[in-house]
Amino acid sequence: MENRKVYLNPHNNLLSLEEHIYELVDVVQPNVFRNLFPYNEIPKIAFNDRIVPHNMPEEIWITDTTFRDGQQSRAPYTTNQIVDIYDYLHRLGGPNGIIRQSEFFLYSKKDRDAVYKCMERGYEFPEITSWIRASKKDFELVKEIGLKETGILVSCSDYHIFYKMKMTRSQAMNHYLSIVRECLETGVAPRCHLEDITRSDIHGFVIPFCFELMKLGAEYGIPVKIRACDTMGYGVNFAGAVIPRSVQGIIYSLITHAGVPSELLEWHGHNDFYKAVTNSTTAWLYGACGVNCSLFGIGERTGNTPLEAMVFEYAQLKGTLDGMDTTVITELADYFKTEIGYKIPHRTPFVGKNFNVTRAGIHADGLLKNEEIYNIFDTEKFLNRPVLVSVSNTSGLAGIAHWINTYYKLDKEEALDKSHPLVERIKEIVDQEYIDGRITVMTDAELVDMINQLKAQYEVKLPHLVVE
Repeated sequence: MENRKVYLNPHNNLLSLEEHIYELVDVVQPNVFRNLFPYNEIPKIAFNDRIVPHNMPEEIWITDTTFRDGQQSRAPYTTNQIVDIYDYLHRLGGPNGIIRQSEFFLYSKKDRDAVYKCMERGYEFPEITSWIRASKKDFELVKEIGLKETGILVSCSDYHIFYKMKMTRSQAMNHYLSIVRECLETGVAPRCHLEDITRSDIHGFVIPFCFELMKLGAEYGIPVKIRACDTMGYGVNFAGAVIPRSVQGIIYSLITHAGVPSELLEWHGHNDFYKAVTNSTTAWLYGACGVNCSLFGIGERTGNTPLEAMVFEYAQLKGTLDGMDTTVITELADYFKTEIGYKIPHRTPFVGKNFNVTRAGIHADGLLKNEEIYNIFDTEKFLNRPVLVSVSNTSGLAGIAHWINTYYKLDKEEALDKSHPLVERIKEIVDQEYIDGRITVMTDAELVDMINQLKAQYEVKLPHLVVE
């Protein structure tokens, strides 16, 4: 304590005490935090009320793992599908490149073909990076293809070090540092994926390891990125929670104690406890520039942080979309449905079929008077998704007309008035349903089926639809 320097902190203009240097604690027995993670009980969230300050960087961004983690839980995308999705990501991220990077596998010819075709697009953003096995051969492959950065797996919890790798902490650290050095010697920037960080010994392994990584980066003049991976979704965003579960505690420790600059730090979350989005936002708020996501949250087990969610988190935090085109999100959802055959659950925010559909009769009445009452924002403007009202016995002629016009996306010239004979006939059928004892709202499929049967009789030109 006596040898630590007192200096003026430029961030808050207060005198601060030089941070303690944490050294590797090479334990004989693994520390698996059995007090927090008793396998035969539900994991526990403990508190010590140590609070760290907000520290959101001036610039924050999103990185994408749709083609890496997103492909580990589903059938692989075809080369053409990867290129199409990459095009969408470029448009979604906008001219300022808020979607900064996208990572690719390089193992198979299909993977490499997709990388080459995406590189031919010539986009600055998302920058194409890779994820490889930690071997000299794979580093050379990255360099040969022309990529500047690659991800490397460096598992950091004793669960992995002792039980999977059968090593001690010092052996694991030396092994990882030698791999990172090999990568740096090829001129490729390593992105170190600290797997299972929310069950790791932050002070006894993670901080000293990351401190050494920063020294390697300085030695070679090549940035070494740190990806904090909440592999099991144990992270929590509660103020005063203890590490290793505290997201803000982890981010603060990496920046303050390990010396990782915000621009080299990103968070990768999983959704096992429904906290992926909140934890990613917390990582931004406490100093990480990047959050790593996949489209629609598709990924290992319960999935990753949904990329589209973080687009709207970004806008809410920054007060601007900074050029992102959110209507592309709806195009992507349609593409996944029609071209890939992926079924998005109907209640999924922003992209699910029922995302902005109001079903309760009393809510529908309010929505028809002013859609702001029950719609989260102008979904037609930002997602090209006009608000929908489900039909019931309380909808009335106006509600049925509104449903037809919005569901079929009719413009003002094509729109049906509430006095249109087709609208009146549908209302008669709906009313009879409820007279006969129905208590649930009419489904889209039922209404579309009615229209398919009646449109010729009432000379209405509407497409023949088939609803799931």
